[in-house]
Amino acid sequence: MKQGGSDDAKRAAGESAAEAVEDGMVVGLGTGSTAAHAIRAIGAAVDAGLDVTGIPTSFQSRELARDAGIPLTDLDAAEVDLAIDGADQVAGGCLIKGGGAAHAREKIVDTAADRLLVVVDPTKEADVLDHPVPLELLPAARRPVAAAVERLGGEPALRRAERKDGPVVTDNGNLVLDCAFGAIADPAALAADLATIPGVVEHGLFVGVADEIHCGTDDGVAVREL
Repeated sequence: MKQGGSDDAKRAAGESAAEAVEDGMVVGLGTGSTAAHAIRAIGAAVDAGLDVTGIPTSFQSRELARDAGIPLTDLDAAEVDLAIDGADQVAGGCLIKGGGAAHAREKIVDTAADRLLVVVDPTKEADVLDHPVPLELLPAARRPVAAAVERLGGEPALRRAERKDGPVVTDNGNLVLDCAFGAIADPAALAADLATIPGVVEHGLFVGVADEIHCGTDDGVAVREL
């Protein structure tokens, strides 16, 4: 898969999705560089008088939303009208997420929303999903989960942290395995198999969740309804 779309393309996608936010909405705020542009655009609209409340999906998105001046709440206090989130790969209406290790909270918020708008650049689009699938798992379950992934035909790799020794630790205090399966012919079936592994908190396959794909380019945005 190609890597590294331009910042202009990411900004175009994020700002396009942010235009769907209406007065009075509760908005799920996704994680990642493209979703960050949507959060900044929503913050600018709030500064101009738009009345919205956000539910962040990670420490990163919470801090960015606070900096942007977006009032925040949580799922105990509000229902989500619209969520805007990025993806590591999109094929049809299926997604792989979790590059920022926030996919467990993202899936909770994204599936709770009435509508999910996915913001990507062209490097994230594919005919068939083949990006490694992140699994968030309980630390004590690392070895048995890895063995179960191997039985499903995957190659699990513990995600290592950058600029510190040891593994990546999620906002929930868990570990992440990146599991390569090659081309995923049936994402729904694999998602069901991964969900049954004891110790897995959440996997990064999002099947049947997205409502629109906003793909930004340097020249504009293509919006695809699902």
